[in-house]
Amino acid sequence: MFQQAPRWAALAAAVFVGSMLAACSSAPQPVRFFAEGRPQRLSEWHVVFRDGGRLALNERVMPYDLNSPLFSDYAHKLRTVWMPPGASAKYVSVQSFDFPVGTVISKTFYYPRVAGGDAGVLRTYDQSRDFAGLGLDLKNVRLIETRLLVRRQHGWEALPYVWNAEQTDAELARTGDEVPLELVASDGARESFTYVVPNENQCAGCHVADLKAKSIAPIGLKARHLNRDYDYPTGAENQLELMQKIGYLTGLPPLTEVPRNANWRDPAQPLDARARAYLDVNCAHCHSPTGAADTTGLSFEAVTAADRHLGVCKPPVAAGRGTGDHIFDIVPGHPEDSILPFRMGSREPGVMMPEQGRGTVHLEGLALIRDWIAAMPGQCGV
Repeated sequence: MFQQAPRWAALAAAVFVGSMLAACSSAPQPVRFFAEGRPQRLSEWHVVFRDGGRLALNERVMPYDLNSPLFSDYAHKLRTVWMPPGASAKYVSVQSFDFPVGTVISKTFYYPRVAGGDAGVLRTYDQSRDFAGLGLDLKNVRLIETRLLVRRQHGWEALPYVWNAEQTDAELARTGDEVPLELVASDGARESFTYVVPNENQCAGCHVADLKAKSIAPIGLKARHLNRDYDYPTGAENQLELMQKIGYLTGLPPLTEVPRNANWRDPAQPLDARARAYLDVNCAHCHSPTGAADTTGLSFEAVTAADRHLGVCKPPVAAGRGTGDHIFDIVPGHPEDSILPFRMGSREPGVMMPEQGRGTVHLEGLALIRDWIAAMPGQCGV
């Protein structure tokens, strides 16, 4: 099927699979960019589509992943980006790339199914059963929602779509939605929770990169998150180099000059790098000098110095039950006395952090941050 791929895909060294998948399936119409309005069905965009027993990618739709992804109630995610023919993003070293009008970013949230018809979904990091090619194998996964981030003339716009029970299409859910689920761990332990699909305003709230300008931007499409390999049909290739090769990115410097976050789950990487990468992707979209939580004085960006700006020996701006009666955000050597892990370990509204985007506690992430604080040298004066 590689010989049948269009010339554009061939220029991508036969690793850009949207066109290759289409060569051996019933491909839909080309991706459609809506300059305005809110289409009621995800299928109207033609970015991803139901193709028999899988969720497939359309032509010129590039899948990607992050070094350390944001936690969303243990959901797995299929991330894609599409740009109009001839359009490219411009490389930016720290913030999100400068994407052209017409860009469509998609993120499909799904869970691996429990074998044997069990109604629960798996709490696992294993993705070995998720994919059929670069699309999703619908025998093994349950689709929950697909969020689109669309670059229109006036800026980015967020559109949440919720998949129907038949898994054939997703409907626009401007006011959000709630999906009751039960997580099943590898040891058989079960945890019931409500998966919350954010409304349009909540989507925009997390994506506000500059509170004064009130502009929203992608969270994951930054150099330090994308600087990693992805397993394409012909082998692993660096995502940024592929974006440049297929014309989706200009201005990419040598990879040795590109920042790279750690994989928070990789024990071979330094503990500090893993914890900072975790906080960067999960917290820094709000806790940054320009984010929605700038008044707290906390910044969890990867470039933040390991001092009070990071929360070390820093008292909170506002006291209350969110502190857990602790004095400092981070107390070196003492996670049990630190506000940060206390709030990460809570599910109580007004206490939990992040404030939205989860209904469960990320046990492994919490353990990482506790280990990181426990390993910190120094002490706080009272």
